[in-house]
Amino acid sequence: MNSLTLKENGFSGFLPLKELQLSNLPKNTNSIIAIADTATTTDKTKPDILYIDKTKKLTKRIFGGYLAGYGDKTTRKIHTTLFNEGYIEKTAISWMLTDNHKTAQKALLENFKKEHGTLPPWNTDKKTTNEHKKDTNPQIKTKTQKTKPNKTKIKKTPHTLKSIKKAT
Repeated sequence: MNSLTLKENGFSGFLPLKELQLSNLPKNTNSIIAIADTATTTDKTKPDILYIDKTKKLTKRIFGGYLAGYGDKTTRKIHTTLFNEGYIEKTAISWMLTDNHKTAQKALLENFKKEHGTLPPWNTDKKTTNEHKKDTNPQIKTKTQKTKPNKTKIKKTPHTLKSIKKAT
């Protein structure tokens, strides 16, 4: 899967992010977004897709998120990569309108992973990341037992409260 195969499957033509204008985008509707690296080869066998995302508000996601830097951690990271690492000069974006953007994004990511063995570079596999954090080195597993301090409950009566006040 790459930008050429996405275009064949219903995505709009890829537009350079650097030259994108509000008038180029459709009204805010459920969409799937793909960001591609235009500097890579246009061979159908090589992936040039950097990111696949879903959104209900296409213009807000692109102009407010990726280009302005507002949004969640991933959106801010993409913004930083675009501008600090020079990707704004060599990336293009495409979209596909859909009724069920969540299912469509999931299917695209699964197909990409099946075909290339990994997700696009700017997508993160949260499941794999969390599993990796849980089990960083499966061969070395030791349980450390923590000793809990002995907490005896003091029954608070007027007599014990006076004793406590005197002790402090």
